[in-house]
Amino acid sequence: MSATQPPNNSPTAPVTKIVLPDLVSHCTFKKRVSRHRKQVTSETKRWLFKGGNLTGKKRDAFHGLKAGLLTAMCYPDAGCPQLRVCNDFLTYLFHLDNLSDDMDNRGTRSTADVVLNSLYHPHTYQSPARVGKMTRDYYKRMIVTASPGAQQRFIETFDFFFQSVTQQAIDREAGIIPDLESYIALRRDTSGCKPCWALIEYANNLDIPDEVMEHPIIQSLGEAANDLVTWSNDIFSYNVEQSKGDTHNMIPVVMSEEGLDLQSAVDFVGTMCKQSIDRFVDDRANLPSWGPEIDKDVNTYVNGLADWIVGSLHWSFESERYFGKTGREVKATHVVNLLPRRV
Repeated sequence: MSATQPPNNSPTAPVTKIVLPDLVSHCTFKKRVSRHRKQVTSETKRWLFKGGNLTGKKRDAFHGLKAGLLTAMCYPDAGCPQLRVCNDFLTYLFHLDNLSDDMDNRGTRSTADVVLNSLYHPHTYQSPARVGKMTRDYYKRMIVTASPGAQQRFIETFDFFFQSVTQQAIDREAGIIPDLESYIALRRDTSGCKPCWALIEYANNLDIPDEVMEHPIIQSLGEAANDLVTWSNDIFSYNVEQSKGDTHNMIPVVMSEEGLDLQSAVDFVGTMCKQSIDRFVDDRANLPSWGPEIDKDVNTYVNGLADWIVGSLHWSFESERYFGKTGREVKATHVVNLLPRRV
C-alpha cells in the first residue's frame, strides 16, 4: 500500500498535527487503582531523591511522570510492600539514563554490567555507582517473597532489555531504520515490559510452574499485552521523539516500509494496537486448565496483564511524559499538534 504522491508542481503543506486512534474506547477492561498509591509514591520519591540524586528539571520530570499512578493501576491488588518495590522499579526504569550519569563509562554495556551483577549477586557485588546501589536495594526487598521462577524471569528478561537497548543505540548511531519485523522483535525487549510481567507474579505472591509460564498461550498473552503497551507508547511518544530526531519508533518504520504518509502510518499502528487487544481477548478465552490451584494463579497473572493494558492506556494521558499538561484534552479530542524539530 502506497500513499498517493502529489504532482511535482503542487506544493505540499507541512504536516502540523496528527489524529490519534481511540484505543481507550477499544479496551473494555476495568480500570482499577490501588489504595496504596499515595503512600508508595511518597516513599519512592524519597528513595529516588536520596542524596540529591535528581535536581531541577530531572526532579520536575519525576513529578510529571506520575509513575505511582501507573504502578497503582498495573498492580492494583498488590500489598503495600510489593507495590513499593514495583513502583521503585518502574520509576528507576524511566530514570535509568539519569541514574547512570555517575558511571565512568556511560555506555549501555557498562550500565548493564553493573545492574546485572547487582541482580545476580545482590549480597556480595559492590559498585559505587548510584544505579548499582539502587538495583541492589529494590532487588533485596523483592527476593524476600518472590518465587524462584519469578526471580529468574525478572533477571533474564532484564538482561534481554539491556541487549536490545544496546542494539537500539547502535542502530540510532548508524541512522538505521529497521524493517517492521525486526523492529517488532527488538521493541518487545526495549519496552522493558517483560520484567514488569515477572513483577505481576511477585506482586500477587504467585508461584506458577515454569512449564505453565512457557505454555504457548501464556506466552502469546504476554506478547499481546507487550505489543499493546509498546505500540501504543510509540504512537503517544511519537511527537516528542520526532522533535528530537529519534527514529526508534514504529511510526517512521511503517512509513518507510509501507510507503505511507504520517497520518496513514499512525492509523496503521493504531489498527495493530486494536488487533493486539483482540488477540489478548481471544487467547484468554482459550486458556487450558492445569487444575484448580494453578488455574487460580494463572487467572490472577492474566488479569495482571489486562491491568497493564488498560492502566498504561489511561496513564499515558494522565502523565506529562507525552503530552505535557494537555493529556486530558488530547484524550478527548485525539488531536496532537506537532512540535518543531530541534536543531
